[in-house]
Amino acid sequence: MNIADSAIPRLIELARWAPSGDNTQPWRFERLAADHLVIHGFDTRDHCVYDLDGHPSQIAIGAMIETMRIAATEQSLALDVTRRLDAPDTRPTFDVRLRHSEGLAPDRLLSAIPRRSVNRRPYSTRPLTADEMQQLQDALPAGYTLRWFSSLGDRWRMARLMFANAKLRLTMREAFEVHRAIIDWGQRYSADKVPDQALGVDAMTLKLMRWAMADWKRVSFMNRWLGGTLAPRLQMDFVPSMLCAAHVAIVASTAPVTLDDYVNVGHAVQRLWLSATRSKLQSQPEMTPLIFYRYAQQGRQFSEQNFDADISAKRINLLHRALGQDAKNAVWLARIGRAINPKSRSERLSPFALTK
Repeated sequence: MNIADSAIPRLIELARWAPSGDNTQPWRFERLAADHLVIHGFDTRDHCVYDLDGHPSQIAIGAMIETMRIAATEQSLALDVTRRLDAPDTRPTFDVRLRHSEGLAPDRLLSAIPRRSVNRRPYSTRPLTADEMQQLQDALPAGYTLRWFSSLGDRWRMARLMFANAKLRLTMREAFEVHRAIIDWGQRYSADKVPDQALGVDAMTLKLMRWAMADWKRVSFMNRWLGGTLAPRLQMDFVPSMLCAAHVAIVASTAPVTLDDYVNVGHAVQRLWLSATRSKLQSQPEMTPLIFYRYAQQGRQFSEQNFDADISAKRINLLHRALGQDAKNAVWLARIGRAINPKSRSERLSPFALTK
């Protein structure tokens, strides 16, 4: 049975809504035939302090491929995905071939694809039900389990963790350069950045942030003399960490090592997030503690400011207090809960802009 010419454009239209760090969308598509698509992936390790080993981008690519698998079921299509082993890890490349699968029903997560988004505002603290948590667990592929942190004490420990990591994030020159590049000021929506109205801070803090982030010297002065990180850390990290139903970690049975391992993590992440969206739950990733923890474990120098070993040790200690024995194999961390839909969000580049 022939594949319709419209099949791949429809897949790209849905797949482009997959999540990626700071809306970087580290993929481009090349259509070779009606049933053959090439995904040209890339990472941002050359300029993004949060992606120095490429793993966050690899997770994003995995989430996008999983989105494509789910989207294909709309047309009773299955995907055969093969990674080109001769492509460098910095440019992972995948051949995707479509085939009809008789009787394949649309995936129950299909409708959630364009609705899924990041919500950085506070949520309701009403706990999730046992049934809701089980549905989220059931959405994951084999080899991954969910660890929940929902008590007041759990949320306090997570709030301390996020508040501490935010200080590191907001006082690094390398992070400043990333934030300055990806924030779309004065916008409610953005095709390839993060609109400032989606950051989750009040209007006065937003105005001050915009002024300060025009120049690193302003940021340094405010951080040193005016407690410049306090307001954004409270509004973007501490308060939201307390005001949610729970924090949740995806824990892998085996810690990921290879590129393929991290792509597989992306499959799990997207299925969790789409399942939460389908259940009318909001979510926000909390990945910087895991990223900095991994850098510390690798002995990786991630800033010219050469933050001393005491700072790294404190961050690692806070992560272990929050996650316990699961810290080593945790591959995703997020907060979750009920809230109104965000009024501002990152959108995506058009399918035309993403296709070679």
